[in-house]
Parts: sequence; C-alpha cells; structure tokens
Amino acid sequence: MPLTDLELRRSKPQDKPYTLSDGGGLSILIEPNGSKGWRFRYRFDGKPKMLSLGTYPTVSLTGARQKRDEAKKLVASGINPSEARKQEKQARQDVAGNTFEGIAREWYEKRRDRWSESYAEEMMKTFESDVFPYIGHRPIAEIKPMELMGVLSRLDERSATEKLRKVRQRCGEVWKYAIVTGRAEYNPAPDLASAFSPHKKEHYAFLSVAELPDFFRTFNTYTGSLIVKLAMRLLIITGVRPGELRKAEWSEFDFDNRLWEVPPERMKKRRPHCVPLSNQAISILQQLKPLTGHYGYVFPGRIHHSKPMSEMAMNVLVRRIGYAGRVTGHGFRHTMSTILHEQGYNTAWIETQLAHVDKNSIRGTYNHAQYLDGRREMLQWYADYMDSLELGGNVVHGTFGKLA
Repeated sequence: MPLTDLELRRSKPQDKPYTLSDGGGLSILIEPNGSKGWRFRYRFDGKPKMLSLGTYPTVSLTGARQKRDEAKKLVASGINPSEARKQEKQARQDVAGNTFEGIAREWYEKRRDRWSESYAEEMMKTFESDVFPYIGHRPIAEIKPMELMGVLSRLDERSATEKLRKVRQRCGEVWKYAIVTGRAEYNPAPDLASAFSPHKKEHYAFLSVAELPDFFRTFNTYTGSLIVKLAMRLLIITGVRPGELRKAEWSEFDFDNRLWEVPPERMKKRRPHCVPLSNQAISILQQLKPLTGHYGYVFPGRIHHSKPMSEMAMNVLVRRIGYAGRVTGHGFRHTMSTILHEQGYNTAWIETQLAHVDKNSIRGTYNHAQYLDGRREMLQWYADYMDSLELGGNVVHGTFGKLA
C-alpha cells in the first residue's frame, strides 16, 4: 500500500530502525532518534543500488515520489543516478573552486615568496577592496570583458590611474594562471589596456641641495616624537626605502662590523641588502638603544610596540613642519642619487646602495667586499655632507668617488 502523509506524521521511532515502503523502490527509514530518511532502491548493471532522497518533512511525500520517478528515468536511459549525483556535486564544487577570488588567492600563494612583504600585503589589500567585491564570486571562465571593465572604471572614476594599471596587470596574471591550469580560455585584461588613459607617472617630491639647509633648520624645530625624528635622520643618510626602515629589527644590526643587513623578505627585489653604517648612523642607533632596545623593532609602533612604526608617522612629521607635497621619504633617495652622481661617485656603488640593480648585473671588476668598502666610504662622505648643510659648514669633496 502506498504511504499517506497522515501515516508518515503518525509514525514513531522505535528501539531499532525500521522501514515503511511506498512502492516502486521508494521507502522511508525511521531511525530511533526520530529522523525519517527517504531511500530509493534500484538495480543497475545487475547490481542492487540505493539512493538517498532527503529527509521528511523537508522532502514531502510528493517530492520524494518525483525524485524517485526522475531517478527511474535515468536508470531506463542507462545512467546510474548515484553517479549522476556525484558528477553534479563535483561540477558545483568546480564552479565554486574556479571563482576569480579562489584562483587569484591560489595564484597569490604560489608567488608571494617572490615579493617583499609590503608589496604582497598591498597587492592582496587591493584585490580584497577593489576586485573581489565585484567579480570575486564569479567563475573565472564566465567573466566577460565588460565585467572587468566595470571594475577598472570604478578606479578610473576615482582618478586612481596608477592603481588601475596595477589592477589590470595583476588580474591579467590571474587569468594567465587560470588558462595554463585549464580553468579559463581567454584573458580579457590585455584588451582593456587601451580603454583608459595611461597613467602619468608622478615622481616622488624631493629636495635639491639648495633646499636642504632650510629643510634641516625647520626639521630641527619639530618637537614631536624623538623616535620618528631619528627615523627620518637615518632614512636621509642611508637611502633605504621607508618600508625597509620602519620594520628594521635590532637583530639586523652588526655594530662590530658597522653593518645593517636588511632581510630579503622586506626588500622590493627579494634579496638581502647590506647597508654600511656611517658614524652618524651609529650615533642615531645609540640614541635609540635606550628608547627601543628592549623591543624587537628599532622603530616600534606608538601604541602597539610589537608592531612597527606606522607608515604615516614620517609623513605626519613632514606635514607638521610644512613640507607636505615638497618632499617624501622616497624623495630623499632621489636627492641622495643626484648628489652622489654629481659628486662623481661610481654608479655601481650608488645603484647598489639604493638596491636598484642586482650586483651580478653591474659592470666592472668589483667583488661584493669592494662594493661594501666603496659604499661605506661614500655613505660616510654623504653623512658628513648632510651635517655640513645642516650646520652651515663645508665638506671637501673627495676624488676617490670618481674611480671607474
């Protein structure tokens, strides 16, 4: 006899599971805990099979019969309903796993060890704020050029042209990865390159030699954080990038050999960078030692000492002394490069100090130790020259810097 809804509602659990049959291979299994599960039993290739159809009352009696009839049609067509269900589930999982966000994160994890920590962080933040909210949930193979165009247009409307360029480039890399891993066939990013006005690169604001004495006079009037002030001084005379300086740890400094070794994970080009320490740099670090020597970071955060100084700290200093828009932390690297080239120092020394090129690609016969010796001499001259500009004196320009 076919089952009725009344019979199903009145069925009570017993000490052991038992089954009520509806006919045509459909039955319901009633468990001791009260659960009622639909079952469809059939034969395929001469072997008995069973397919679960859900639980009652979530799946009603009518719904269970419809599912049974659909399964019977598959069997009649030579298709195993259990295998068909597995394939559908796998297809759904493939779609979920092949979303733009899923593939982008996979691509990111496989490459992040090639980038500096700050670059990797900035990249993922950009994806999470400017890309994933709009196309992250979409299967990458189904995303149309106009959808990516919409993502880029939002950046264009904000006049964030440099970020737009980076986002398009990085999205293109994700699509390339999806193509070579068999999850996409077309990369729309390159075709959109001409859809927006190119970014006009803006150089970091920097000071000329003539402007430095006034800058130092104003700088010395700053009464804010001494730690930030010393960070700025060290930045000026070493030529490192602000991010490399902010995250400096005491363990990186070898005072006996007067050397600071920045680890590769913090460098833009992911290789270690040795910075010779001038007398002035050593003096700055000695001033800092009583203030921050008991922390891991040379320049710890103002509130959370287990974190490095905020990336805004030196920008705030520059703004408060009235130099906003006139100089940046990166700008001091440009100033150093200009002065040292005009002084006639070896380009290899300068470019190595600024971590612009791989030492293996620099022309000449200098080995690493000779580069270090040359840069040490060069940075001491530069620190002396900065002191001279600050104090109004003169520094004799050495001729050794002009050696080929």
